[in-house]
Amino acid sequence: MLRVLVLNGPNLDLLGVREPEVYGSQTLGDIEALVAATAADLGVTVSFFQSNHEGALIDRLHEAMGECDGVVFNPGAYTHYSYALRDAISSTGLPVVEVHLSDIAKREDFRKVSVIAPVCIGQLAGLGSASYTEGLALLVGHLQKEDE
Repeated sequence: MLRVLVLNGPNLDLLGVREPEVYGSQTLGDIEALVAATAADLGVTVSFFQSNHEGALIDRLHEAMGECDGVVFNPGAYTHYSYALRDAISSTGLPVVEVHLSDIAKREDFRKVSVIAPVCIGQLAGLGSASYTEGLALLVGHLQKEDE
């Protein structure tokens, strides 16, 4: 059975109260429940991790090597400037799908560039919680093709 890590970066623990006009009213727990249900439908196992600390996210990516087959990752604000996270993704060799609740291409100029995207197999943004479920489906499809 495929194993997927769903990784969430800074401030995502505040979903549901943080700028609901931008990020919606669902909590991170709501999104995790939705992803878990989608994972069950897809026949994969998911685990979840959220941190507001860059180093903890890097450590979790390192731990995922040999433990997980791929990662769905919302790096939050680290998307735009964390070369350390980019290097961690690249170093692990794990396929990663970058996801965002809001459409970063239609936001402030500083949010339009992702330094993470070039080392990911795909990016989904602007679909709300569906960014996560579609990101999971994209990752699972990629992993299943690798197994063929």
